[in-house]
Amino acid sequence: MKSILLFFSALVVGFTGISQTKIGENPATSDPAAKKILDEVSAKFKTYKAVQAAFVLKNEDARGKVLDTKKGTVSMKGSKYRVSLAGGTEIFCDGSNIWTYDKAANEVTITKLDGSSSMITPQKLFTNFYDKDFLYKLNGEKKEGARTLVEIEMTPVDKTKAFHKVLLLVDKTSKAIYSTRILDKSGTRITYTVNTLNGKAALTDAMFTFDKSKYPGVEEVDLR
Repeated sequence: MKSILLFFSALVVGFTGISQTKIGENPATSDPAAKKILDEVSAKFKTYKAVQAAFVLKNEDARGKVLDTKKGTVSMKGSKYRVSLAGGTEIFCDGSNIWTYDKAANEVTITKLDGSSSMITPQKLFTNFYDKDFLYKLNGEKKEGARTLVEIEMTPVDKTKAFHKVLLLVDKTSKAIYSTRILDKSGTRITYTVNTLNGKAALTDAMFTFDKSKYPGVEEVDLR
Protein backbone atom coordinates (compact mmCIF):
# COMPACT_ATOMS: atom_id res chain seq x y z
CA MET A 1 0.00 0.00 0.00
CA LYS A 2 2.75 2.39 0.98
CA SER A 3 4.69 1.78 -2.22
CA ILE A 4 1.79 2.42 -4.61
CA LEU A 5 0.80 5.63 -2.83
CA LEU A 6 4.44 6.73 -2.85
CA PHE A 7 4.59 6.02 -6.56
CA PHE A 8 1.45 8.03 -7.32
CA SER A 9 2.78 10.87 -5.15
CA ALA A 10 6.21 10.92 -6.77
CA LEU A 11 4.87 10.95 -10.29
CA VAL A 12 2.15 13.56 -9.87
CA VAL A 13 3.84 15.81 -7.30
CA GLY A 14 5.35 17.73 -10.20
CA PHE A 15 1.92 19.25 -10.83
CA THR A 16 1.67 20.95 -7.44
CA GLY A 17 3.95 23.94 -7.45
CA ILE A 18 4.46 25.24 -10.98
CA SER A 19 1.15 24.85 -12.79
CA GLN A 20 1.60 28.19 -14.56
CA THR A 21 5.04 27.32 -15.94
CA LYS A 22 5.22 26.80 -19.71
CA ILE A 23 7.82 24.66 -21.45
CA GLY A 24 8.77 27.59 -23.64
CA GLU A 25 9.53 29.70 -20.55
CA ASN A 26 12.04 27.25 -19.09
CA PRO A 27 15.74 28.08 -19.32
CA ALA A 28 16.28 24.67 -20.94
CA THR A 29 14.25 23.18 -23.75
CA SER A 30 12.76 19.75 -24.22
CA ASP A 31 13.38 17.37 -27.09
CA PRO A 32 10.67 17.83 -29.78
CA ALA A 33 10.99 14.15 -30.75
CA ALA A 34 10.26 13.11 -27.16
CA LYS A 35 7.28 15.45 -27.00
CA LYS A 36 5.89 13.93 -30.19
CA ILE A 37 5.92 10.47 -28.61
CA LEU A 38 4.40 11.73 -25.34
CA ASP A 39 1.64 13.51 -27.26
CA GLU A 40 0.89 10.29 -29.14
CA VAL A 41 0.69 8.34 -25.87
CA SER A 42 -1.70 10.91 -24.37
CA ALA A 43 -3.87 11.07 -27.51
CA LYS A 44 -4.13 7.28 -27.68
CA PHE A 45 -5.16 6.98 -24.04
CA LYS A 46 -7.86 9.63 -24.43
CA THR A 47 -9.58 7.50 -27.08
CA TYR A 48 -10.34 4.82 -24.49
CA LYS A 49 -13.76 4.97 -22.83
CA ALA A 50 -12.85 2.46 -20.14
CA VAL A 51 -9.48 0.94 -19.33
CA GLN A 52 -8.30 -2.02 -17.29
CA ALA A 53 -4.60 -2.74 -16.82
CA ALA A 54 -2.59 -5.34 -14.94
CA PHE A 55 0.66 -4.09 -13.47
CA VAL A 56 3.61 -4.91 -11.24
CA LEU A 57 4.92 -2.36 -8.75
CA LYS A 58 8.53 -2.82 -7.61
CA ASN A 59 10.31 -0.85 -4.89
CA GLU A 60 14.15 -0.94 -4.73
CA ASP A 61 16.71 0.65 -2.45
CA ALA A 62 19.75 2.66 -3.58
CA ARG A 63 21.79 -0.52 -4.07
CA GLY A 64 19.16 -2.08 -6.33
CA LYS A 65 17.89 -4.50 -3.69
CA VAL A 66 14.20 -5.26 -4.20
CA LEU A 67 12.32 -4.22 -1.07
CA ASP A 68 8.80 -4.96 -2.22
CA THR A 69 6.97 -6.26 -5.28
CA LYS A 70 3.22 -6.22 -5.72
CA LYS A 71 0.92 -7.24 -8.55
CA GLY A 72 -2.31 -5.42 -9.11
CA THR A 73 -4.96 -4.15 -11.48
CA VAL A 74 -6.24 -0.66 -12.16
CA SER A 75 -9.62 0.07 -13.75
CA MET A 76 -10.51 3.53 -15.07
CA LYS A 77 -13.67 5.05 -16.51
CA GLY A 78 -13.82 8.81 -16.87
CA SER A 79 -12.85 10.27 -13.49
CA LYS A 80 -13.62 6.98 -11.73
CA TYR A 81 -10.97 4.44 -10.84
CA ARG A 82 -10.28 1.35 -8.79
CA VAL A 83 -6.90 -0.06 -7.80
CA SER A 84 -6.66 -3.62 -6.45
CA LEU A 85 -3.39 -4.96 -5.05
CA ALA A 86 -2.43 -8.53 -4.20
CA GLY A 87 -2.88 -8.91 -0.47
CA GLY A 88 -6.25 -7.22 -0.32
CA THR A 89 -5.60 -3.47 -0.43
CA GLU A 90 -8.10 -1.64 -2.63
CA ILE A 91 -8.72 1.97 -3.59
CA PHE A 92 -12.12 2.98 -4.97
CA CYS A 93 -13.06 6.35 -6.48
CA ASP A 94 -16.52 7.16 -7.85
CA GLY A 95 -15.49 10.59 -9.11
CA SER A 96 -16.48 12.31 -5.85
CA ASN A 97 -15.27 10.13 -2.98
CA ILE A 98 -12.27 7.88 -2.37
CA TRP A 99 -12.38 4.72 -0.26
CA THR A 100 -9.02 3.21 0.75
CA TYR A 101 -9.50 -0.30 2.14
CA ASP A 102 -6.87 -2.07 4.25
CA LYS A 103 -7.67 -5.78 4.44
CA ALA A 104 -5.18 -6.49 7.25
CA ALA A 105 -6.93 -3.98 9.53
CA ASN A 106 -10.39 -4.49 7.97
CA GLU A 107 -10.62 -0.71 7.84
CA VAL A 108 -11.72 1.70 5.12
CA THR A 109 -10.79 5.39 5.08
CA ILE A 110 -13.12 7.72 3.19
CA THR A 111 -11.98 11.07 1.77
CA LYS A 112 -13.29 13.55 -0.77
CA LEU A 113 -11.79 13.65 -4.24
CA ASP A 114 -9.76 16.83 -4.61
CA GLY A 115 -10.55 18.31 -8.01
CA SER A 116 -7.35 20.34 -8.17
CA SER A 117 -4.56 19.57 -10.63
CA SER A 118 -2.39 18.25 -7.78
CA MET A 119 -4.72 15.35 -7.03
CA ILE A 120 -3.11 11.94 -7.43
CA THR A 121 -5.10 9.66 -9.76
CA PRO A 122 -4.11 6.58 -11.79
CA GLN A 123 -5.27 8.37 -14.94
CA LYS A 124 -2.26 10.67 -14.62
CA LEU A 125 0.04 7.68 -14.94
CA PHE A 126 -1.02 7.40 -18.58
CA THR A 127 -1.68 10.95 -19.76
CA ASN A 128 -1.14 14.67 -19.10
CA PHE A 129 1.85 14.13 -16.83
CA TYR A 130 4.46 16.06 -18.79
CA ASP A 131 3.04 19.23 -20.35
CA LYS A 132 4.23 21.89 -17.93
CA ASP A 133 6.41 20.50 -15.21
CA PHE A 134 9.08 18.38 -16.89
CA LEU A 135 11.93 18.64 -19.35
CA TYR A 136 12.34 15.50 -21.42
CA LYS A 137 14.61 13.87 -23.95
CA LEU A 138 14.91 10.64 -25.93
CA ASN A 139 17.43 8.10 -24.64
CA GLY A 140 17.05 5.74 -27.59
CA GLU A 141 15.40 2.37 -28.19
CA LYS A 142 15.71 -1.05 -26.57
CA LYS A 143 14.23 -4.47 -27.18
CA GLU A 144 12.33 -6.51 -24.63
CA GLY A 145 11.10 -9.74 -26.16
CA ALA A 146 9.14 -8.85 -29.27
CA ARG A 147 8.63 -5.25 -28.10
CA THR A 148 10.56 -2.24 -29.30
CA LEU A 149 10.61 0.27 -26.47
CA VAL A 150 11.53 3.93 -26.59
CA GLU A 151 13.03 5.41 -23.42
CA ILE A 152 12.21 8.99 -22.47
CA GLU A 153 14.08 10.64 -19.63
CA MET A 154 12.13 13.29 -17.72
CA THR A 155 13.47 15.73 -15.14
CA PRO A 156 11.29 18.03 -13.03
CA VAL A 157 11.61 21.76 -13.62
CA ASP A 158 11.22 22.34 -9.88
CA LYS A 159 14.44 21.03 -8.37
CA THR A 160 12.97 20.98 -4.85
CA LYS A 161 10.95 17.88 -5.69
CA ALA A 162 11.76 14.66 -3.82
CA PHE A 163 12.63 12.85 -7.06
CA HIS A 164 15.20 13.88 -9.65
CA LYS A 165 14.31 11.74 -12.64
CA VAL A 166 11.48 9.75 -14.27
CA LEU A 167 12.28 7.15 -16.94
CA LEU A 168 9.44 6.13 -19.25
CA LEU A 169 9.49 3.15 -21.58
CA VAL A 170 6.93 3.53 -24.36
CA ASP A 171 5.92 0.71 -26.71
CA LYS A 172 6.88 2.06 -30.13
CA THR A 173 4.08 0.21 -31.92
CA SER A 174 1.11 0.56 -29.56
CA LYS A 175 2.02 4.06 -28.28
CA ALA A 176 1.33 2.88 -24.74
CA ILE A 177 3.43 3.29 -21.62
CA TYR A 178 5.15 0.01 -20.78
CA SER A 179 6.87 1.12 -17.59
CA THR A 180 7.51 4.20 -15.48
CA ARG A 181 10.50 4.39 -13.15
CA ILE A 182 10.86 7.04 -10.45
CA LEU A 183 14.38 7.82 -9.16
CA ASP A 184 14.06 9.39 -5.73
CA LYS A 185 16.77 11.68 -4.36
CA SER A 186 17.14 9.31 -1.41
CA GLY A 187 18.11 6.53 -3.83
CA THR A 188 14.78 4.71 -3.77
CA ARG A 189 13.64 3.41 -7.16
CA ILE A 190 9.97 2.70 -7.83
CA THR A 191 9.01 0.95 -11.08
CA TYR A 192 5.46 0.53 -12.38
CA THR A 193 5.27 -1.97 -15.26
CA VAL A 194 2.09 -2.49 -17.28
CA ASN A 195 1.73 -6.14 -18.28
CA THR A 196 -1.61 -5.88 -20.07
CA LEU A 197 -3.90 -3.01 -21.02
CA ASN A 198 -7.46 -3.29 -22.33
CA GLY A 199 -8.87 -0.04 -23.69
CA LYS A 200 -12.31 -1.54 -24.31
CA ALA A 201 -13.03 -2.94 -20.87
CA ALA A 202 -16.66 -3.47 -19.85
CA LEU A 203 -16.80 -1.67 -16.48
CA THR A 204 -19.92 -0.92 -14.45
CA ASP A 205 -20.21 2.25 -12.35
CA ALA A 206 -20.95 0.11 -9.28
CA MET A 207 -17.42 -1.33 -9.20
CA PHE A 208 -15.99 2.11 -8.37
CA THR A 209 -17.97 2.45 -5.13
CA PHE A 210 -17.07 0.69 -1.88
CA ASP A 211 -19.90 -1.69 -0.90
CA LYS A 212 -19.78 -2.05 2.88
CA SER A 213 -22.01 -5.12 2.81
CA LYS A 214 -19.25 -7.10 1.08
CA TYR A 215 -16.78 -6.43 3.92
CA PRO A 216 -18.34 -7.78 7.15
CA GLY A 217 -17.24 -5.94 10.27
CA VAL A 218 -15.29 -3.29 8.40
CA GLU A 219 -14.45 -0.16 10.40
CA GLU A 220 -15.12 3.12 8.64
CA VAL A 221 -12.96 6.21 9.13
CA ASP A 222 -14.81 9.05 7.43
CA LEU A 223 -12.56 12.07 6.82
CA ARG A 224 -14.84 13.89 4.40
